[in-house]
Amino acid sequence: MFWVLLLLLAWAFAGTACLRLCLAAVRAAAVDVDAGRGRDLTLYEAAFLSGGPARVAELTLVSMARQRRLLLAHTGWATVVDPRGRDEMERSFIGAIGPEGQSRIAPVRAAAATADAVRGLADRLVSAGLAVPDGDGSTIAAGVRRVRIAALAVLALSLTALLLPGPTGMPRELIALWFALPLALTLSCLVIARFEVHPYSRWASPAGQRLLDSLARHTNGAGDERAYLASVAVRGINAIGEPNLRAAFAHPDRPVQDRPARDRPPHGRASQER
Repeated sequence: MFWVLLLLLAWAFAGTACLRLCLAAVRAAAVDVDAGRGRDLTLYEAAFLSGGPARVAELTLVSMARQRRLLLAHTGWATVVDPRGRDEMERSFIGAIGPEGQSRIAPVRAAAATADAVRGLADRLVSAGLAVPDGDGSTIAAGVRRVRIAALAVLALSLTALLLPGPTGMPRELIALWFALPLALTLSCLVIARFEVHPYSRWASPAGQRLLDSLARHTNGAGDERAYLASVAVRGINAIGEPNLRAAFAHPDRPVQDRPARDRPPHGRASQER
């Protein structure tokens, strides 16, 4: 009868995960529906709500590169052309590149994503009810992840019960049917969440998600620079159309000493200004 203990454990996994997902959905539905009403998102705010600090870093780099104030080489290097940042976010990125004005892109993205400018942006969005606090495990996205893990756990426990050696006192088909119940519970919760509360974002609250949807509708089909940067803010580097610029982000982060000198762009700002 060891399979009964496994069944109880499967129900514990499934029930707890589904209950926490339901509670997260109730809390999300109770959020002030007027949060963010009457305001427009900036591109930095849209980037954070879509992909967090990493997306803000991608947007800033792409924006500066398209304005020819930052050179992003296809070999994975960033070179400062104009050292005068136009806002706090750009100045933090220029500072992350360093006094030499040249650095690999990957460490610049990592350093700038934790800068004070990005943290301040996150705090303002959380205070406005548009973003969820970092590390908050009570969001719908976190609840969906728990239900997915619970479904895999139930499946593993059922296979373990079916593979137990020796007589169990019950047909294996009936054991499988018992385990199918908690598995059906988890799968049904995932289906309901997919249709009722999708998309479930790690960063944006329901109010923030509504503003993101509005931004996507208003910029869809537009051909200006803001529409292009808005698509990068929402979709990330997948929205970059220029092959060389996309290659700059996709280039592997190899240590400087392991990178051939021919892979590095000409050093210094003066060479770029010429």
